[in-house]
Amino acid sequence: MDYRDWIILQRLYEKKNMTQTAQSLYISQPTLSHRLQQIEKEFGVTIVNRGRRGVQFTPQGEYLAGIADRVLNVIRTAKEHVADMSEDVVGTLSIGVSDSFTYHKLPLVLKRFKDHYPKVEFKVVTHRSGDILQRVYRQEVYIGIIRGHYHWKGEKSLLFSEKLCLISKDKIKMDKLPELPRIDYHSDYELRASVDDWWAKHFSEPPRVSIEVDKADMCKEMVLSGLGYAIVPSLIISPEDQLESVDLLNGNGEPILRETWLIYFKEMLTLNVVRAFVDFIVSPGALDE
Repeated sequence: MDYRDWIILQRLYEKKNMTQTAQSLYISQPTLSHRLQQIEKEFGVTIVNRGRRGVQFTPQGEYLAGIADRVLNVIRTAKEHVADMSEDVVGTLSIGVSDSFTYHKLPLVLKRFKDHYPKVEFKVVTHRSGDILQRVYRQEVYIGIIRGHYHWKGEKSLLFSEKLCLISKDKIKMDKLPELPRIDYHSDYELRASVDDWWAKHFSEPPRVSIEVDKADMCKEMVLSGLGYAIVPSLIISPEDQLESVDLLNGNGEPILRETWLIYFKEMLTLNVVRAFVDFIVSPGALDE
């Protein structure tokens, strides 16, 4: 088996679909089928069964797919360490980033870093913060940027804090909130708990949730359309939105904050590209618009 075959196994296990796998690898489906047959011939086993439900991996196929992850990780790490033997900051920065940070901050951050270190390439994975934390833990990525508080045994740096805000297209009448339609989005436990705790301290009846969406930015779009109010982190709001906004306060009259953290394992700092990025992103002004 060569490097490409391990990628085929990994991608097919991820997608469980021959057509989608072939498209993602920019090869034809007959070519993909031929390579699978050659892999099966080499190991003398059936790796996948195909049916109306798509691709089903055999126990032997499941095992080889797991091996593929480890093989590709070893090859990637070897390439990075070989590239890192030079004094230049070169190689691929593998980073996992929460969805909101990706949309609102990451492009500018990567551009500024690339301006400093033009030989660096990026491999970026975006997902919810809990998933990113697991990817850093499994060392699938070198660095993670997550939002909210999570238990993390490695290194972590606070990048910034932001306020939780109640937003509406029209002027907000706080005492009327239980009667008004609210738009919610799927968030982590900590954020939901903060919002629920604030609500319980101010109202004796539950909110009238009329719409639930997947992400905070979609939630804001619903508010901009006049479909209701929402409670969101201030990161996603800009002056151009022209929304009414009220900060949520805790029992001490202080703003309820949402924090964004940089996480990584200390041993990753042996890589020049990781050390350079950590130093860069925690420096003053790195995250300024």
